[in-house]
Amino acid sequence: MSSIFTFSCSHALAADVRNSRAGILDFNIYPYLADVDNDSVFTLNIAAALGNRFSYFSLLNIGNQAADSELNDTTSYYTEQNIRWQMSNTSPLDLTVQYNMRSGEDNDRLRFGVRWRMNDSPALQSFFAKMHLKYAINLHAIQIDDSDKRVWQLEHAFTMNFPYLSDRLYLAGFIDHTFNEELAPEIPENPIVAEAQLGYRLVENLYFVSEYRLNEYRRSDVNNLAVGMEYKVKW
Repeated sequence: MSSIFTFSCSHALAADVRNSRAGILDFNIYPYLADVDNDSVFTLNIAAALGNRFSYFSLLNIGNQAADSELNDTTSYYTEQNIRWQMSNTSPLDLTVQYNMRSGEDNDRLRFGVRWRMNDSPALQSFFAKMHLKYAINLHAIQIDDSDKRVWQLEHAFTMNFPYLSDRLYLAGFIDHTFNEELAPEIPENPIVAEAQLGYRLVENLYFVSEYRLNEYRRSDVNNLAVGMEYKVKW
């Protein structure tokens, strides 16, 4: 009986071990799309600070059926899974690995790069703190996929708060700038995909959000506006 009790306690303690020191689940739903009806109507962002200077970030976008009402039928997905490793305890640089998956055939990607958290750089910390801005640039220098071209990408990500206006308000977004892809003639050379989300906290972790989107891979309707709600789960 003693050995059974010991095993049970050990198993319970093992189950209580935390896999991350801090993290967030960020659910976004968009029941209104202004111009592009087959754009994303649901997004899930996950971030976690792991041990030994590792961190994890992922996003999942679910796309709406073309020519259908928002949230009526979803038919596509896009996801990025990122593992990052801070080079030292005080370094603003991270080594990064990203696995990118999406709907369709022969279009998944594996990327290797380095990320610069500009707001954590000693010479720039004061400036970014005054601006209430966090800004990072990720150079995806190596991309492995089904293309023969040597494709590379610059990924920008930012978050800005406005305490002088309201502690409930924020602006966040990204800019993905891809180079050297083999694309259809109608698509601009070195296309950009970008989003800027303005959010206002209504109560606790529930936000009203409005999101401007730009996608130069689309042959028409490059711009879109999405309006919806966001809920964050933090630990």
